[in-house]
Amino acid sequence: MSGYKGLAETDIDPDPFVQFDRWYREHLTSGNAIPDSVSFGSGYANGRISVRMILLKDYDERGFVFYTNYNSRKGIQLASNHHGALLFYWPEYGRQIRIEGITEKVSEKESDDYFESRPAEHRLAAWASEQSSVIPDRNYLMKKYEFYKNIFTEKNVPRPEHWGGIRLLPDWFEFWQEGEFRLHDRLSYTRTNGIWVIRRLAP
Repeated sequence: MSGYKGLAETDIDPDPFVQFDRWYREHLTSGNAIPDSVSFGSGYANGRISVRMILLKDYDERGFVFYTNYNSRKGIQLASNHHGALLFYWPEYGRQIRIEGITEKVSEKESDDYFESRPAEHRLAAWASEQSSVIPDRNYLMKKYEFYKNIFTEKNVPRPEHWGGIRLLPDWFEFWQEGEFRLHDRLSYTRTNGIWVIRRLAP
């Protein structure tokens, strides 16, 4: 791998949120892909796991936020098993970021504020889609969309109670940098007694 620079312990910030923000902003300016597209894994109480792509909508020192239908498959899973995991993969930089932790619903105000910022069509879709449920055909979905479009004016589409934000509260990060000869650099952060401990992992 030409141009290999590696990832050393001296290269990273002691705070994983700061390190994430650094890599995220670098990718944001690359123009190569949608940086907020991320894999999210969740599981039922019996241990069965599922993974899907979601869009990251916010992050800060508390955690990472996305929005969903609380009655969807992931919403039902998180109601009984609060553990979740994120995976960002940015091949243009040869980088991955893995984040694991516990999830919680964001406040109703946060959900309301974000919902109001969405285009009217997206707000109507949140009402029309019974996310993850079986439906007979697309025509059924479009009829529901038109039904709610006739009920609400474009300026007055309230947030459904079953729709809102989820915040992942991390207790573990891994920053992965592609290396020569498959000897990749893997630096993890584990939260121990309120302190982030950095360790190197074998590739």
